[in-house]
Amino acid sequence: IFIKDISGFEKIESMPGISRIGLDVLMDEIKEIYDLGIKSIAIFPVVDGSKKDEKGNESYNESNLVCTAIRDIKKNFPDMVIIADVALDPYTSHGHDGIYHDNYVLNDETIEILIKQSLSLAKAGADILAPSDMMDGRVGLIRNALENNNYKNTIILSYAAKFSSGFYGPFRNAVNSASNLGDNSKSTYQMDYANSDEALHEVALDIKEGADIVMVKPGMPYLDIIFRIKEVFKIPTFAYQVSGEYAMISQAISNGLLDKKVMLESLLSLKRAGADAILTYAAKEISKEL
Repeated sequence: IFIKDISGFEKIESMPGISRIGLDVLMDEIKEIYDLGIKSIAIFPVVDGSKKDEKGNESYNESNLVCTAIRDIKKNFPDMVIIADVALDPYTSHGHDGIYHDNYVLNDETIEILIKQSLSLAKAGADILAPSDMMDGRVGLIRNALENNNYKNTIILSYAAKFSSGFYGPFRNAVNSASNLGDNSKSTYQMDYANSDEALHEVALDIKEGADIVMVKPGMPYLDIIFRIKEVFKIPTFAYQVSGEYAMISQAISNGLLDKKVMLESLLSLKRAGADAILTYAAKEISKEL
């Protein structure tokens, strides 16, 4: 779910059928999702440019858009499991997932902000924190902070295998980080998509640091990664059918190039490879088919 400080819905041109949602209609959206039998949502904020800065300080403001939305959802739908993204890219003026200096993202300085963000999200009521930033060592430090602040039951879903992929474009447009990022690359902290062994190394580190679940992102182009991780570690493994995958399939269906059943086929391929759960923008439509 993309939330924004607006009234009603705002269509996302790069993602057919998906809209940015204002808090005034958010509960209606959640009720529809809940009634369809979907028990978990992931929330991403679309942050106004005036609230962005070089360090992403708005990310840990306890009254920010995400924290406000989480409190509202938990009040009205206490059984809905909320996954909250932990990363700075929606909040930074440069569009990177961390503090950016001299063409490089600073790992340790970024983690200090991520810890503050995590605690704010946990306090608001997030059930699952999903660090998607790919900083080294952040899972262990976030876990320690949660333990020390009596959030022992807050789950960490680590984006342990997040590749430097070209399939993220529509998402970056959706959260308005694409224009901030410009031509800059995230390849210095996201993984080389030619290297499958690195994924196993990163997953092993995050499990050791206390991750409860690991995420593979993108999904269908990385079925081999999902399979290898599940086979080796036997840990709950999620897959993210990312915006580019969703948009590509949706556009092909809309233009009559493919039958609509290919969306379900693509999701089942993720399940078959070993994914225990799948994040997808097609969830509402697929749930109706199921």
